[in-house]
Amino acid sequence: MNSQQVSFVFPGQGSQYIGMGKSLAQSFSFANDIFMQADDILSFPLSRIAWEGPEEFLNATINTQPALFVHSIAVLSVIQNLNLDLLPTFVAGHSMGELSALVASGALSFSDGLRLVRIRGMLMKNAGELNPGGMAAVLGLDIHKIEQLCAQASNGSEIVQVANDNCPGQVVISGSDTALKRVHPLLEKSGAKRVIRLAVSIAAHSPFMASAQDEFNKAIGATPIIKPVIPIIGNVTAQPLLSSFDIRSDLQYQLTHRVRWTETVQNLTSQGISIFYEIGSGTVLSGLIKRINRDVKTTTLGTPEDFHNLQI
Repeated sequence: MNSQQVSFVFPGQGSQYIGMGKSLAQSFSFANDIFMQADDILSFPLSRIAWEGPEEFLNATINTQPALFVHSIAVLSVIQNLNLDLLPTFVAGHSMGELSALVASGALSFSDGLRLVRIRGMLMKNAGELNPGGMAAVLGLDIHKIEQLCAQASNGSEIVQVANDNCPGQVVISGSDTALKRVHPLLEKSGAKRVIRLAVSIAAHSPFMASAQDEFNKAIGATPIIKPVIPIIGNVTAQPLLSSFDIRSDLQYQLTHRVRWTETVQNLTSQGISIFYEIGSGTVLSGLIKRINRDVKTTTLGTPEDFHNLQI
């Protein structure tokens, strides 16, 4: 194996597509087994939704999150069953992807992780109905300026804040529709290249998810989580989570606090990581990572073709 240090990174919501994992399951029986196990655990055909749609079903949060999780774990199964000489020094996941990373770290079982992901999606959907809001991507503006303008546009319960620090020049904000409308012209006036409302009706990673976080914490408390074999970088702290206590602490704030992805990647590169494998659906994280650090190598693993082209 290459002597350079490796990290596995796991995508979150937004990386889904119809057909995700289908060719992988057709090519590798152990990947298909993961999808079939998921269907049994959830008692509904998640695999069919992931592979055939329809799009509105797959894009529903309660289905999107487990579909992404299962695809990522199916890829892990292929890596393990092919006995590839590919072992990460660290793992990390973007938002929901943190739960996939926890399975890869050895801290969480597949079945327990899948149940947590399903609960997470359901609770976020319910919280969005209870406290409607939205999200917007802000392109080409410094995050510190975005933070200032969000604070300026927030008023009482009409809050907007940074939700995802994805990479320099790409920040997602989240909050009430009123506050999002108020901050939009302020962002443009301050030099944002674009402000794009996202097609979601929830304000993820904001106080609007407080009810979901409270209920999710109960599920976390009831789930066996052990010390990770492979260190994982947490979303909330962007620091290594080295114990089950650290992991629970990070998860217990995840839905209401920002995803510190830029800091996560910077931390990983400071630890000597020079190769990132994006495990699962899409190439979103690979693109963000290259914008954070052009000197690292990124590789996606999600399809049979990816494995065919793999060079270790």
